[in-house]
Amino acid sequence: MKRKTKIVATMGPATDQPGVLERLIAAGVDVFRINFSHGKTAEHAARIEQARAIATQQGRDVGILCDLQGPKIRIENFADGAVELVEGQPFALDTALGAAAGDASVVGCAYQQLPDDVAAGDTLLLNDGAIALRVEKVGGSRVDCTVTQGGMLSGRKGINKLGGGLSAPALTDEDLANIRYAAEWKADFLAVSFPRTADDITRARDLLQAAGGDAWIVAKIERAEALEHLEDILKAADVAMVARGDLGVEIGEAELPGVQKRIITLSRELNRAVITATQMMESMITQPIPTRAEVLDVANAVIDGTDAVMLSAETATGRHPVRAVEHMGRICIAAERQLTPERANSRISQHFRRTDEAIAMATMFTARFMHADAIVALTESGATALLMSRINSTTPIYAMTRHPSTRARMTVCRGVFTVDFAPTNLDTSKPVGEAIQVLVDRGDLENGQRALVTKGDFSGPGGTNTMKIVTVGE
Repeated sequence: MKRKTKIVATMGPATDQPGVLERLIAAGVDVFRINFSHGKTAEHAARIEQARAIATQQGRDVGILCDLQGPKIRIENFADGAVELVEGQPFALDTALGAAAGDASVVGCAYQQLPDDVAAGDTLLLNDGAIALRVEKVGGSRVDCTVTQGGMLSGRKGINKLGGGLSAPALTDEDLANIRYAAEWKADFLAVSFPRTADDITRARDLLQAAGGDAWIVAKIERAEALEHLEDILKAADVAMVARGDLGVEIGEAELPGVQKRIITLSRELNRAVITATQMMESMITQPIPTRAEVLDVANAVIDGTDAVMLSAETATGRHPVRAVEHMGRICIAAERQLTPERANSRISQHFRRTDEAIAMATMFTARFMHADAIVALTESGATALLMSRINSTTPIYAMTRHPSTRARMTVCRGVFTVDFAPTNLDTSKPVGEAIQVLVDRGDLENGQRALVTKGDFSGPGGTNTMKIVTVGE
């Protein structure tokens, strides 16, 4: 059984070790993530070049996702490295304090707008929610608080406001420079951190296109405010990411499971791919096997319909990057076996305005009830394959195209397998026969099996208007 759910793996020092990238690609990584929050530009460029070269050697298509850092909403450093905060004690955040002058009573804050964004009674959460502060008063550059949940606190930890409301823009000057790098490297995906509205996504796309890039835009849903504009944000983006770290802190961990399901469901309804991320196999940063809770977390995301699951520190800095991918792959396959056609969203009741969407849905309906062995999408842009992948199906979808950029973008779409295919003549029926023969030669099809082929009567993106039923060998 082929794994349909895709795996995104973050690159870092652990993937730089000799032989690790080769093993990760062989283990089934579909997309490599470059995290602009860590590392230097030259390191990122070298990693992308190496990943693409090794993937080519192995005959694989891999996507490259460049993840923008977004606004730095963090405390500054402490003079002694770290402090212990005790419940009930006063503690302040001061935007005017020196970058390394923090102590047990006050610490600097890199986010200069903090005093304007908070008021007495608000709750601030530090270090992914491990530390909680109740705002008592705000004056000048200083926010005076009371510790309501204590613990050890070191420098440069993130700040969240419970319920959202920090006004930092989604794109910083550093992000603007990194967008240009992403365009230069021909990244396949560009992730926008902390968007609040669709305008943040549109601005990122405009800047990327102005720099010469054409990556799919990934909207990282990690602000409470983003949930208020979720549908508009998803419509403006190409891919959603359930960024559960900051999102869980802002809305509260108890609300996170329901919100994750909502984001996945809405993404699929709007024909957007969706990635589920953050702490999926966190224990494997140090341990060789995942916890049972992590196994269930990954499996539930797959059953909910996510296109991809993501590894962060597990592969970037962890001790067992290859094992993490192997374990995740096995969990995905086992979870996919739990899905039945009856549980799949058929969308038969929907009204389709686009021809290619109508063809895609007709193909998926036919594949289910005639038990087709394969779906073959002869595609330029990949749009038809994406549309078909919105339906849970046991039938593999082969996106066959001559365009490397299209194949790279398809690496995030669940159930889609990419094939390099350049027909000898686009104006006749030959492409269908040639495509089937390629899949036979690869071992994906054999004589007597039936395939559904979608194609367009003319070349170019968005032109799919035909479904053909083919019996191999006839």
